[in-house]
Parts: sequence; structure tokens; C-alpha cells
Amino acid sequence: MIRCSVAAGVRDDPYVGTAPPAQRWLLLEHPGPWRIDAVAGSGIEPKPLAALLAAATGSRTRILLVRRPGRRTTADRVRRWLLVAPGASTVSGTWSAEDGASGALQALAGRPPAATGPVEPVILVCAHGVHDACCAITGRPVAAALAQRWLEQVWECSHVGGDRFAPNVVLLPDGFYYGGLDPATAVATVAEHLAGRVVTTNLRGMARLPPALQAAAVAALDRFGPLPADAVAVTGSRHEGRYGAPGSRTYVDLQVAGVTDAVQAEVVARTRAPAQLTCRALRETTATEYQVERLG
Repeated sequence: MIRCSVAAGVRDDPYVGTAPPAQRWLLLEHPGPWRIDAVAGSGIEPKPLAALLAAATGSRTRILLVRRPGRRTTADRVRRWLLVAPGASTVSGTWSAEDGASGALQALAGRPPAATGPVEPVILVCAHGVHDACCAITGRPVAAALAQRWLEQVWECSHVGGDRFAPNVVLLPDGFYYGGLDPATAVATVAEHLAGRVVTTNLRGMARLPPALQAAAVAALDRFGPLPADAVAVTGSRHEGRYGAPGSRTYVDLQVAGVTDAVQAEVVARTRAPAQLTCRALRETTATEYQVERLG
């Protein structure tokens, strides 16, 4: 059986508009092994785990397990947690299965302090092989290459969504998702992003926006770029038809840095032919594609 990421490349599955939604990310350091449901298998007792998951859901926070590339053990040191959000300072602490990540739970209940200067980037690479073989096979070499350049910023992480786009790289706190990279293009893409020049070739989208709005923002970055990650802002949108339904249209108003006039994108949702979208899928399913038909 052909792996899902290889098949997606053959089909030329579009990346744009596929970043899973999130406003914040809680990263729990865990050396592994990771179960299919990584957070449930983290060792946190059921009651504190339920409280943590409820707090994350209520604040639109994505919880991921992370580890340093190369599976370096954390048996001889304390595990860290990090709460990362756009426009906020990163909050961090330590945790254990026994304390139920209580410090992280308290952080989720509060508002992270506003950033007063540049926030240290966090670079995540999905390497969750139990969830999908493609993530480990393609993700680990990418994580190793990135760690050679940004040792303290790079983490392997559990499932981020979009297995067929593996290897998936997520840049925080911006919440930008990139897919289909190899070690060389990953280093080049991340370097450009951190330098304020977003490369759209492998850009899946931005987690803070719904899919159609992601497609509009990516199109603007492509048309008017190279631009930094915060150069495009959505100022409004309206829909014709049920959102995401085949043939529905979304009109997105954008403000682009350096562009005097407002920009509007017209995005059409289309259903792609059924395909096996993950290596573990038992049947073919459809995916929605968001095409920008007009930008001006």
C-alpha cells in the first residue's frame, strides 16, 4: 500500500486552507512512547486530565506532547510545559504525571501576559509515527535538520492534523502550518519565515483563521509578498451558501501591509474525489478544497 503522503503528492493535493484551528498551544514535554491518543496516554491521572482537556477546549487551546529530536530521555530531568499564543509572552513551568500538570492548568485558566517584545519562536515537527507512519518516516529527518540550526527552538510533536501533508512543520507563536517539506526545504522555509519573508509554496495556512480565510490570506501573501507573518489581517467576511459546502463562496476583506487599498478575495469551496487521506484509514473519504478565484 502506498503511503498517504506519497499518494497526496501524486494527486497534488492542495495545502492551502488545511491548518487545524487553534488560538493557543499547550506543549507537554514527554519522551514517549506516544499512544495514538498521545495526550490520553501521557500518564496524567483521569480526573486532572479531564480538567486539563476541558480548560483547553474552553480556551481553544491545542495540547501536544513534545520531545527533543533524537528521543533524548527526560528520565534524569524535570519535564517542561509551555503555553504559547500569538501576541503573548510564552508561559512555562514543569510537570509530572503525579501533579497532573497543575501549573499548566492554572495557566490555561488565566490570560497569558502580553508580549512586550519579540517572542522566542517554537518550531514543531510532527513525528507521531504510531498515529501515522508518514509522520515519523518524513518528520524525524526534518526535525533533525532543523535542530542543527535552531537547537533550543525545535521539538518533535504529536499529531497536528493533515497526515497526508507530512512532514508537517508548525511555527509558533504565529500558528503557521507548512507541509510537504524535506530537510533542505524545511530549513530554507523556516529561515525565511523567521526573517519576515513568508514562503507560500508549502504553506498550509494559519491556525487562527477558518479554512476559507486561510486561503485568502495565503493568496495575499503570495501576491504581495514576500511579507512577514503578521502582514495580512482579515477585516471582514461574508458567505454565500452553507459554509464549506460544495460551490459555496466566501468573500474575504483583507488589509495588507504596504498596500494602500483594501483587498478582497473570493474563495470557492469544492469537494475533491474520494481518496485515502491517512495511512491508517480503512476507506476513502473526501476533502474540501478552497480555491481563490479572485483577488483584488
